[in-house]
Amino acid sequence: MDEKRGSRAAAVFDALGADYEKAFAGSAAHRSSIEWLLGRLTPGSRVLDVGSGTGRPTAETLAGAGHQVLGVDVSPVMVELATRQVPTASFRCADIREVPLADGSFDAVCVYFSLLQMTRDDQTRLLRRLARALKPGGSLAVATVPLDVEDVQGVFMGQEVQVTSFAAEDFTAMVAGAGLTVESEESLLFTPSHPDAGPEPHLFLHCRAGA
Repeated sequence: MDEKRGSRAAAVFDALGADYEKAFAGSAAHRSSIEWLLGRLTPGSRVLDVGSGTGRPTAETLAGAGHQVLGVDVSPVMVELATRQVPTASFRCADIREVPLADGSFDAVCVYFSLLQMTRDDQTRLLRRLARALKPGGSLAVATVPLDVEDVQGVFMGQEVQVTSFAAEDFTAMVAGAGLTVESEESLLFTPSHPDAGPEPHLFLHCRAGA
């Protein structure tokens, strides 16, 4: 994601704000993925939430379970909402590509639908960095819209977006190539609760860092 892409992504999610949270609140697969993480964490674990949005449900659920959550999001509006809604977590407005991540500094990382406006190269590089940021045996949950597209212009909940992704098998291979073991996956169709949204494929991967 070059600087222009980052600015576009921030503008899209600034505009969506709390509507994004409402549109995806009904995702049982997302909540199930968070439960998977919770089941693998010891009390007080450090968790990085990449593309933390409004803080709900991810940061709120993890912080509510007593974990130390750092959310990073490129949208100032989203970070302001998250800071207000989830005061027990920490949030930072930044481009995750530019945030220093020390090796082995997190027990878990979650990346829910926050890669789609990055180039394939940036997605690949970021997953490798996130894998290194995990402690040995740490957990990573990642979700995407698995489509074989590059720089496709579209409309998402009334906002113009530029989307890049991978077909499901290629995305899974990319994650595995980052040094992560994919322990489980879930594929489904989900329709966001928004008048301008249609059904979209979702892929959730639950992974473990090398011991």
